[in-house]
Amino acid sequence: MDLGARIAREWRYINGLARTLWSVRKIAPDAPVLICDDFEAAVDKYAEHTALIFEGARYTYLQLDALANRFAAWAEAQGLKAGDTVALLMPNRAEYVPAWVGLSKLGVATALINNNLTGAALAHCLSISGASHVLTDTESLAAVDSIRAGLARPLTYWVIDAEGELEQGRKPLDLKNPSIAPERPDPAKRAGLKSRDVALYIYTSGTTGMPKAAKITHMRAQLYMRSFAGATALNSEDKLYCVLPLYHATGGLCGVGSALFNGGTLVLRRKFSATHFWSDVAENGCTSFVYIGELCRYLVNQPERPEERQQHLRLAFGNGLRPEVWEEFQARFHVERILEFYGSTEGNVSMFNFDGKPGAIGRVPPYLQRNFTVRLVKFDVESEQVVRGDNGLCKLAEVGEIGEALGLIGEDARSNYTGYADKSASEKKILRDVVERGDAWFRTGDLMRQDEEGYFYFVDRIGDTFRWKGENVSTTEVQQAIGSYPGVEEAIVYGVKIGALDGRAGMAAITPGGGFKLAGLRDFLTQELPAYARPIFIRIQPAAETTGTFKYKKTDLVREGFDPARIEHELYFDQPGENAYVRITPELYADLQRGAFKL
Repeated sequence: MDLGARIAREWRYINGLARTLWSVRKIAPDAPVLICDDFEAAVDKYAEHTALIFEGARYTYLQLDALANRFAAWAEAQGLKAGDTVALLMPNRAEYVPAWVGLSKLGVATALINNNLTGAALAHCLSISGASHVLTDTESLAAVDSIRAGLARPLTYWVIDAEGELEQGRKPLDLKNPSIAPERPDPAKRAGLKSRDVALYIYTSGTTGMPKAAKITHMRAQLYMRSFAGATALNSEDKLYCVLPLYHATGGLCGVGSALFNGGTLVLRRKFSATHFWSDVAENGCTSFVYIGELCRYLVNQPERPEERQQHLRLAFGNGLRPEVWEEFQARFHVERILEFYGSTEGNVSMFNFDGKPGAIGRVPPYLQRNFTVRLVKFDVESEQVVRGDNGLCKLAEVGEIGEALGLIGEDARSNYTGYADKSASEKKILRDVVERGDAWFRTGDLMRQDEEGYFYFVDRIGDTFRWKGENVSTTEVQQAIGSYPGVEEAIVYGVKIGALDGRAGMAAITPGGGFKLAGLRDFLTQELPAYARPIFIRIQPAAETTGTFKYKKTDLVREGFDPARIEHELYFDQPGENAYVRITPELYADLQRGAFKL
């Protein structure tokens, strides 16, 4: 990189960082300003501007605020007060953000429930929310009907689009009822509350075990929404396209804040559709969109459409955009700027890739390292423990070395860790005596590496990386290699046990698309990956099971392994001497388990 390019890069970085830090400069735990105050300030500034477009309906900032005020009036009529919690169980719709904003005007917290959950998982989330009232709609009542497990307390379901008679325990909530006032509630009704008080509960995805409820204080919600308003630098002329679920922080806070705190317009869709994506973006004149990386891969795998050349996106921001997708996505769809970021709902580690370097999740330049509270510490994949020195403190990872990312826990707004509703779960995420005796750090559970220029690269989740033939295998890196093979739509990589052999062997569950040929895959991976990293087993499946936020569910795949008696999909084994993947039969499976092959 020549001097001019280096100066331009540093200017982009410093400019983006300065905007972001300036936007959060006044946030403090003891401040009396709540997230609803931020929302009302935006309403007062952009009153008649269009705030939301949903399924053809348009809402100005004032109309959105009036809707929020009606939810506050409903809550007050039910006797709800500061410190209480209401559960919100709905898909993306116009009422979603006004519902939790309105409740926050009384100091009532909202538990954002994943509307894709059913049965025991849904019962669990409703029970741990602490709520006795649930705001919902007719679409979500089918999930409620699937609950068979007992709930922690009786629940009343308030249906905002009810028609006709409702069963016992369900009541209509007519938001157009004249008795539900559209005027703002008196701010005195939330007097005494501070930014450190809880505004929301946002649940983890539940890829392993039941979801946990992360406490989102007003301060944390402000950090999300204000920082992204600054980082994206959107303005009142921008329209942000959001297909991500609003019960999750990326869409519901980062995306919403970027649009509404800058006076822009949020163009909201119920859920992602690769088929309608570009027509929606073009027809609504969207200038930006918020992504989860998998969405970008879905779009790249779609056949070309005329609408993709008729749109004017200049910014895409989000997390999880894989390196092998990044450049193709940006080039094909002519998106001027990609803003990748890293963060977690409950954690205190966050970073931005302001430079737009493909594949990097963020950057902390060496000259600013002391100003940031994120560190990588050495990690033993086999024991799944951090590595400590003779002094009992953690060993910091060297440049280019893989380590677990940690965030220093402090009183500063940006380093604050609020944890989960479950105190024991919160404590498990804290690592002590890291750099000095008595310190405390948040464990991200993510393995990363940092290069000499300060760029961070995601490697794997702890537990996903496995050891085979004495080597650590990164599932993310293997997935990237397989994903670049022609015809692969999706690939999930994980380790499986083989009989009494040490370690875990690599296995890939592949969803094939047009042009996929298994016969050429082995030769391709031989060129792309070292021998220890190449998957020994292949599972061909029609679709990958994901969470509502497009995270892969690996638990069942790992449990089923490569047993043809448990799996209806085609299974293949890289059989020694054959130089090809061969179909796994019950007999071959038995041979593998008894150690018939030298692997």
